[in-house]
Parts: sequence; C-alpha cells; structure tokens
Amino acid sequence: MTAYTPADLGRRLGSGLLSFPVTHFHGADHPSSFDFDEEAYREHIGRLGAYEVAGLFAAGGTGEFFSLTVPEVGRVVAAAVAAAPEGTPILAPVGYGTATAVEMARAAESAGADGILLFPPYLTEAPQDGLAAHVEAVCKATDLGVIIYSRANAVYGADTVARVAERCPNLIGFKDGVGDIDAMTRIYTKLGDRLTYVGGLPTAETFALPYLELGVTTYSSAIFNFVPEFALSFYADVRARRHDEVLRKLDEFVLPYTEIRNRKSGYAVSIVKAGLAVTGHPTGPVRPPLTDLEPDELDALAALIKGISL
Repeated sequence: MTAYTPADLGRRLGSGLLSFPVTHFHGADHPSSFDFDEEAYREHIGRLGAYEVAGLFAAGGTGEFFSLTVPEVGRVVAAAVAAAPEGTPILAPVGYGTATAVEMARAAESAGADGILLFPPYLTEAPQDGLAAHVEAVCKATDLGVIIYSRANAVYGADTVARVAERCPNLIGFKDGVGDIDAMTRIYTKLGDRLTYVGGLPTAETFALPYLELGVTTYSSAIFNFVPEFALSFYADVRARRHDEVLRKLDEFVLPYTEIRNRKSGYAVSIVKAGLAVTGHPTGPVRPPLTDLEPDELDALAALIKGISL
C-alpha cells in the first residue's frame, strides 16, 4: 500500500526530477533472450533511487511499455516497488483500451505502486468526450493518483482536462508529449496549481527552461538512467534559472546527444540503453520493432559522455 495520498504524490513529483528507467532484457547469448532480466532491473532501480529523484516511472515509454505484455508490465512494476529505496515513489503504466487500462490500474495498486501514468488508448483516434470517459474510468478504478499523458492520439484540450479534474480528485498530473505552447498555456491558465505538470517530450532537457515559465516544474529525464549526476545538475540549473549554465550544457552534451538520437526512429529508447552500456551498466538489447545503435553511433555516444563536465 502506498504511503502517498494523491495530493501528496502530486506535490512530491512536482518538487524534483523524474525519470523513466529502462527495462532490462536478456541478450541474444542467453537461453531466454529478450525476456525480462529482473535481477539486473532491480539493481538499476536501487541505483537510481539512491539519488534525489522525485519519482520513477516503471515500464514507461523509455521502459518499452509498448513491447511488454500485460503480465510483464505487472512483473516490472512489482520488481520496481520491491527494489526502490523507501520513500521513492514508483508509478506504473496503464494503457491500451479502457477495459485493459482499468485492469492494469487495479493490478498496479495491488502491486504497491504509488501512482499511475495513463498512456494514450491503443491505435484508434477518439473525440474529447471519449477521452474524458477513458480517463474517468481509470481514475474511478483506483485510489492512486493518476497522471494523463497527452500525446499521439490522445491530445487533451484544456476544457477536457478541467472537466475531468473536477470529476476525479485523484487526477493529479498532466504530462505533455506534444510541445504545443499555446495549448499548455491554456491548460495552465485554466487549472493553475490544481495539477502537477510534467514535461514529456523526447530528451525533455531541451524544453525544460521555456516550459518552466508555463508551470512545468519537472520533467521525465531519460538521460538520468546513465548520467544521473549530470541530469540532476541540469535540473538544478533549470529550477534556479541559471540560463548560461543551461545553455552551456545544452551545447556541450544535450543537443549533440539529440543529433545521435534523431538518426533513426525509436532511438529515443535505444540511445538510453546504449548510454548504460557505455557507462558500465549493460541492459541487454531493445526489443523489436526497435533497433540498437550502430557501432559508430555507440562510439560517438561514448565520446560525448566522456566529455561531460558538470
């Protein structure tokens, strides 16, 4: 059972850096290649949780939620809950159709998760009232705090978010994966501090400083997986509005990193696992349909990491 009420969780998440740990798989040389490597994953969660992180999202986008079966998601969430240091919130993913999302939300609560990240419904587009019904069904299925992830085929309008927030006290957060400044301004103007706002664009550090002015006090850092000291230093610079330091770190590491990330679709996940391999914490491969970095790309990433300065 979680120690956080939804309101407490919202405040905690908005107070510091968040991250999406990768999900570890056995490599091709293992009899169970591509199966979940729970032991390595638990070690990773314990290592990340030792830092001052405001919350970890198990089996999220960087954790290859889209490649996991529903039972596997349950195993990953349970492993994260068991391995996280006391006081480190663990949030579980739910998604696909509404009925499946409701089942996953209930399972996450039973597994001891502290909150939920609601991914877009699978495949189909939906009108705003349908999306509202989807969120409400999940919120009513659990006592945990719920964050909606606005992206792809589930882009929530300001009126929809406000309506659902009024009906669902345990809706605590809005994660933006679109990058529409006008939309974010409308949502924050309408809801203010009712929700915690999370930056969720790929390599969120790129957008962290301008988003801070829109009330987005935190973001999910993928690079925290493999360069946690740098990620925390960058976040501290953003919150302190040390513009020169933020720009320096963008120039020296973040933007060159995104250039490697942008070479192939799906590299937003692959490059994080590559970063862990480079820093001595191998994770196994990404699952298809994703592909791992090419050798020359891995070398370029290694050189970039080696040159990091805080």
